[in-house]
Amino acid sequence: MTDARLSPGDLAPDFTLDDQHGDPVTLSSLRGSKVVLYFYPEAMTPGCTTEACDFRDSLNSFKSAGIRVLGVSKDDVDKLARFAERDRLNFTLLADPDLAVQQRYGVWGEKSLYGKIVVGSIRSTFIIDEEGRIERAMYNVKATGHVARVRRELGLDAA
Repeated sequence: MTDARLSPGDLAPDFTLDDQHGDPVTLSSLRGSKVVLYFYPEAMTPGCTTEACDFRDSLNSFKSAGIRVLGVSKDDVDKLARFAERDRLNFTLLADPDLAVQQRYGVWGEKSLYGKIVVGSIRSTFIIDEEGRIERAMYNVKATGHVARVRRELGLDAA
């Protein structure tokens, strides 16, 4: 189902995925910058929209600290483009329709949804340092309030 979970100090698994514009983005090409890599279950659903809009509204504080924000889901490029346009998302969304990256990060697996066990994307966020290593690995996060927690972890001031 999924690889083992990642821990601080692990090298972040490299990948190349297409963004919402159909352009390839390679994680290792972002070395030298800190990256917030967050995985969400599905574009345009309530919780994922809340989380994405929180990242959108906080993006200036991430940018001013030199931090890139990347969101990853199983959605295809077309759906990501619609999501970005609908909600005026100002950061990179990446398409992982074959789940290869989610599996490498340990975020595809069993989770509880409304009291039932289902298999899907586990909402998770990774802070990756300038050398490409996992600084923080946060699994099973809640959409609401999560961006504020990430900002606290990074020591960012309020937007």
